[in-house]
Amino acid sequence: MTQLLVTDARLITVPAGTDDPGYVERGWLRVADGVIVEIGDGAAPPAGTAEVLDVDGAFVAPGFVSSHSHLFTSASRGLGVTETLYGWCDSMLGLIRHATGDDIYWTTLHGALDFLTHGVTTAYDFTDPRIPWEPMIEGRRQVVGALRPVDYQLRQIDAKADAGLRFVNSIPLDDASGGSEDVLARLAEVVAHVRTLDPALALGAAVTGAVQWSNRADAAEIEVEAMRRFGLINQAHFLETREATELQQAKFALYRDAGALGPGMIFGHFIQTTPEIIGAVADAGAGMSWQPASNGRLASGVADVPAMLAAGMTVGMGLDDQACTDVSDPWQNMRMGMALVRAQTGRPLDMMPETVLRLHTLGGAELLGVADRVGSLEVGKLADFVVVDPVDPDIGPLWHPVRNYVLSCGQRNLKRTYVGGRLVAQDGRPVNPLAAESRAKVREVLGRLAANHGHPA
Repeated sequence: MTQLLVTDARLITVPAGTDDPGYVERGWLRVADGVIVEIGDGAAPPAGTAEVLDVDGAFVAPGFVSSHSHLFTSASRGLGVTETLYGWCDSMLGLIRHATGDDIYWTTLHGALDFLTHGVTTAYDFTDPRIPWEPMIEGRRQVVGALRPVDYQLRQIDAKADAGLRFVNSIPLDDASGGSEDVLARLAEVVAHVRTLDPALALGAAVTGAVQWSNRADAAEIEVEAMRRFGLINQAHFLETREATELQQAKFALYRDAGALGPGMIFGHFIQTTPEIIGAVADAGAGMSWQPASNGRLASGVADVPAMLAAGMTVGMGLDDQACTDVSDPWQNMRMGMALVRAQTGRPLDMMPETVLRLHTLGGAELLGVADRVGSLEVGKLADFVVVDPVDPDIGPLWHPVRNYVLSCGQRNLKRTYVGGRLVAQDGRPVNPLAAESRAKVREVLGRLAANHGHPA
């Protein structure tokens, strides 16, 4: 049995069943075989055979959960800056569309290691579809390309496992190609691959809802059948952009009438809503994933998260594409979410530091159905945590420690990231032996794609 005893910690546990952040001024926790087995206040008990990690008054808090991510985009940052969603997709995905399975492995590995370096230990990740991106015109896909080999998706999944990141893998149905049973057969192949991997890392599989993008009248019915047949959750990019808003809103009825609404249904972004849509989603027990940094970068708008929370919806926070948040920084994401909501409503109490912290940890885990394993520091859960030092560099007095953790700390204070009690990143660098090769490979891959297909805007 491998054991770790973390001592002299400012613990932020974010426990389930309460809005209290679970702050302990001086505490400790013990890890055995990757699981938290004890948590305490005050002086730590004798270490026995455990390795001791004395954090000397640093914060120890849950690893962040990104409930909406596209890790394959990690090598495409800084593109499409003059564009909203569809134009940005043309710029970024127009280049990636020429990637092979091996190419996409390296960009995904780079993204997964980057998440760990920034304190994100669990991600809901959308694998890039087998049908390459084509421009959207008036909210519709006008051209459908040929399917790429299944290896294109499987290599993305392997990359996350090789990085040591916990993930729920979201699988595009690529419903523009073939009949419904063809679509479901392709899905089955990828789900089976996810389920061969270490379940401590591969926390589950999911459907990438695509009714917003799909031209099929039966798209929602196919997604519901996929959820039922394979026991999957579904996250749909929905009501995201300001383009074709009426068309997007009209498509909500497709999900409602197909019976998709329920605890297994998640709406990503969910910005261009109406009170009636929010009410229907809340009443059905469905949830949403909030990407404030991405929504701001792409000028998509501000989701009415206070109304969704007030209605009882489960909400998590995601970092979205690294190509549209540009830095995988959950502190930036939390603070931007607070700022956008407060600027929108004029009411500070509409979004507090404690709220965004919960949304980016336990809230995300609850949304994804994995809160029994990750999202908080509680006995019996996996020991995924960050060590954040408020005096290096010094942020001054901790007037309200949890609020200071959210508002005043950040990547400069993040010293270590642990997954299952195992060190995965330290002082801004991953410890994975593949890290150096991933840095070289993404430059090689993107350089070759740009040379062969043109430098994107």
